[in-house]
Amino acid sequence: MFVDINANIGHWPFKKLRYNTCASLLKRMNQYGVDISVVSNLNGIFYKNTQSANEELYDEIRSDKAFAKRFIPFAIINPVYAGWRDDLHTCIKKMGMKGVRIYPQYHDYDVTEAPVIELVKMARDYDVPVAFTMRMVDSRQASWMDLPMAKEWNPRHFIPLMKEVPDAKYMFLNISNGMGVTGADKEFFKTTKYLIDTSGRSIDIVRDFLNDYGKANFAFGTHAPILDYLSGMLRIEYLNNEEATATEKEMLRSGNAKRFLKI
Repeated sequence: MFVDINANIGHWPFKKLRYNTCASLLKRMNQYGVDISVVSNLNGIFYKNTQSANEELYDEIRSDKAFAKRFIPFAIINPVYAGWRDDLHTCIKKMGMKGVRIYPQYHDYDVTEAPVIELVKMARDYDVPVAFTMRMVDSRQASWMDLPMAKEWNPRHFIPLMKEVPDAKYMFLNISNGMGVTGADKEFFKTTKYLIDTSGRSIDIVRDFLNDYGKANFAFGTHAPILDYLSGMLRIEYLNNEEATATEKEMLRSGNAKRFLKI
């Protein structure tokens, strides 16, 4: 069984995407044997009002009973936009979304601003994780209108926020520039509740990450449809028995995600 903790529908303004609807993404999932995908709506990164994108996602999933069984929706919330508290409540309590994604690089705020800390505390109280995407697309090939390479983050950028709310649950997706967490910050990081997906460029040597951060803290993720399905899978499947037992591989494929997301 595979549970993909990092998938999307919607559009990217600087790149044509395929498999970016629930229907087409589900076909892709079936092709590669993915049972469940955590999904958000990319449009929420660019809409001034992110709730419009969350409503689009909610309506699309409700349009087919098969979607409700295979997709776990995450809301995109901009904590510096008016009305975000009501949006978060609506998404979690009324729409049944199971987590939150925030994009400080695109929505232009610092992660230690008061509304961000408040959002994470609210997510903690709702018992849902907050997901951070380190990089959306490779900025070396990006449009001049997209973010510069300096805006490609790694987990160390979120340490100040995690220290403000150490008992929340965090997800780190598409790590492409290394963890960047060292010394006392690294030891603190290991004490928190977190999950890292396998989609990022820096996860090329999964065994090193597993040894350093623990096999219980990693899960299969694709960053679809921007990235491909096979890379995230192969990073699990190529591990030999000394690097990960059959039981541990199943944890990486689905067990860790199911436990973390309570599914």
